[in-house]
Amino acid sequence: MVPLLKQKARSKGSVILGFPSPVEEIGLASNRRLWLIIGGVVLAVILLAAFASRSRETIPVRAEHPRRESIVNTISTNGKIEPLENFEAHAPVATTVRRVLVREGDTVRKGQLLLQLGDAEARAQAARALAQLRAAEANLNAVAVGGTQEEVLNTEADLVKARGEFEAARRNLDAMRRLQQRGAASAAEVQAAEERLKTAEAQAGVLEQKVKGGRYSRPEVARVQAQAAEARAAYAAAQALVGSSNIVSPRDGLVYSLPVREGGYVNPGDLLLQVADLKKIQVRAFVDEPDIGRLAVGQKVSVGWDALPGRIWEGLVTRVPTTVTLHGTRTVGEVIVEVDNRDFKLLPNTNVSVNVMTAKQDNALTVSREAVRQESGQRFVYRIVDGELKPESVETGISNLTRVEIKKGLSDGDVVALGSTNPLLTLKSGEPVRVVAR
Repeated sequence: MVPLLKQKARSKGSVILGFPSPVEEIGLASNRRLWLIIGGVVLAVILLAAFASRSRETIPVRAEHPRRESIVNTISTNGKIEPLENFEAHAPVATTVRRVLVREGDTVRKGQLLLQLGDAEARAQAARALAQLRAAEANLNAVAVGGTQEEVLNTEADLVKARGEFEAARRNLDAMRRLQQRGAASAAEVQAAEERLKTAEAQAGVLEQKVKGGRYSRPEVARVQAQAAEARAAYAAAQALVGSSNIVSPRDGLVYSLPVREGGYVNPGDLLLQVADLKKIQVRAFVDEPDIGRLAVGQKVSVGWDALPGRIWEGLVTRVPTTVTLHGTRTVGEVIVEVDNRDFKLLPNTNVSVNVMTAKQDNALTVSREAVRQESGQRFVYRIVDGELKPESVETGISNLTRVEIKKGLSDGDVVALGSTNPLLTLKSGEPVRVVAR
């Protein structure tokens, strides 16, 4: 009982004497931290305002003098190497490769035999076509002379017989008419003689037409002539097929692609080989649609290839786009560039980088791109005059990634503000500035 009373007395005494309890101590500590934070924020705002007030007096800026230089505007893109004059041989039919007489990288001459295909089927086809042609020519000849030789001989013999019959009928009619005048023949006998003469005359006329080539009608003649023309075309195609089994180079050049091997099987249309003169090549470059309007025939082009770093080939634009197409995810126009490749370093079908020079100005007055500003459609720069910013309207010319040509509005000795070194401050007309970097 006594210790418990002493403990209660101590608790009451501590309150009476003014000492805070543990809970009250925690609350007081939290209040102190809060006031410290608020004070720090207020101090920071005051310092920032004071700094901003001082800095508005003289804004620290980066500046430069316009400089004279050659400025070039280019379009950078990618492209693919292609032969300027390419020869491709494809399999005309399904067959085998009988002989391969060259290798990739070989230089060949015009007319040189490069490759031979199996031609047994082609020769058989040519023989069948020749037989059909001979038969068609025989039919055509028969039409021209009125039939086969046997038919012509038989027709001529029948014609001789018909003419004899005609003469006999004519003599008989003359005799009947004389007899009728003497009353020895009746009118019916005379009429029968006349009918016999007409029949003989008609028969002789038909045979004479056959002998003269009139045996066949016009549609029959046209059909035979068409059959003969078709047979000639089939034979010519068969002969060409036989000839295509021997692949001959049409020009001097380099065998740069040979995907077949001797004894291999090829299907109709399969690529056999490619030959080209690689001294002159072309680049098919892909220019994005917004840049197409800046292209023109004759513009200078530089070509680079990652396989030979630092090496640059020069060329000229020979054809500009006439339409746009989808190239992957891009809408592009295809530009053809002719490039000199006398050392044969650029290989067909390789991917290259392409830079088209669309404009160039020597001794141009230029400034950095960030110096040029635009407001309400007008371009201007901030000149620094007596420590203050003065807006100056300018006329710009060609530009590249970093520089802009100034055609009017600036002189060589001017100082132009680029931007403030303090990202919180913006440049305004009439503001006092100090140059801290150039």
